[in-house]
Amino acid sequence: MDESWAEDILGPSFRALTLPLEPDDEGPRVATLVAYEPDGAGGTAEPAGTARAVLYVHGFSDYFFHEELARTLHLHGWAFFALDLHKYGRSLLPGQTPGYVTSLEDYDADLEAAILALERRIAVRRGVPTAVDLVLIAHSTGGLVATLWAARNPGRIAALVLSSPWLDTPGTALVKRAAHGILARLSHRRPKLRLRLPEPGASFRSISDTREGEWDVDPAWRPEAGFPVTVGWLAAVLAAHATLARGISVSAPVLVLCSAASTLGLAWKSAKLATDSVLDVEPMVRRAAGLGPRVTIRRLPGALHDVFLSRGEVRRLAVDSAAWWLDAYVPVRAADRRELPRAAPARTAVPVADAEPAGRSED
Repeated sequence: MDESWAEDILGPSFRALTLPLEPDDEGPRVATLVAYEPDGAGGTAEPAGTARAVLYVHGFSDYFFHEELARTLHLHGWAFFALDLHKYGRSLLPGQTPGYVTSLEDYDADLEAAILALERRIAVRRGVPTAVDLVLIAHSTGGLVATLWAARNPGRIAALVLSSPWLDTPGTALVKRAAHGILARLSHRRPKLRLRLPEPGASFRSISDTREGEWDVDPAWRPEAGFPVTVGWLAAVLAAHATLARGISVSAPVLVLCSAASTLGLAWKSAKLATDSVLDVEPMVRRAAGLGPRVTIRRLPGALHDVFLSRGEVRRLAVDSAAWWLDAYVPVRAADRRELPRAAPARTAVPVADAEPAGRSED
């Protein structure tokens, strides 16, 4: 099958492939797969034999630009890929409603196309068909998408890593049911109706190098106030939360990385540079603990909502924590083992006891 990979916007170490999807009422749709290939298409740090590969999925009002994450996991022996979902980032086409979807299951097509393409890419790199141990790493709303996909597709992935996943709707059970019912009815009539919601912009302010962060962020793909929230999109998210509340089980081991604390509200506070300013981490970790039989939760003092974009030592601790955990749960198979280059361990900026997992359940 002819596939046209091209140099990505992140530079020559990254390649991108457009994945055609079925059109919808706004016309053609695509997803975009990004591959980190510092050594070119001829090889990676992965040993011969079974490949270990990561597929990163972003959150709402977001896209993939996490170069440091890609480099570090590559050094730990992982083939690194990332996916810009349809109507986001590289996949946002003219005339489309950014981030619009009426069911999170619509992203199944994106994930399936990406998995097939990355498996082909690894086979091309090695020159032979190759078995792949695949891990999904997903952030925020992407974490909700990946969790439900993993529960519906047992055995498809070797592990699931969630960065501050959006797993629950704020409010009491009665409020949640009422909101879900109202939005579900309204979404049938006016799914693209935009809701007037507060626009704090704290997340953008904490990461963009034009404000108080460190990262070069495209304001068209990750706007300061976020994409407009539509009735159809919010109804889809609440429906997914209701599914989680009824109970699911992810058979693969799950790692949840999140901040140790949240600082919510519209007013800007300096604490938002070292806490989750988007989601309340307390209900997040409570819901996360019930995702499956093997869940590890690690709360990181100083982490932002996107833990992999946190300040210096905190984000290095987050990436290394994920890499060490993955080595334990998805090790290089004995028949394929050889010495891999390793990233130097990050020096933690917090007492080790404070950075230990908040909760863990095992088989």
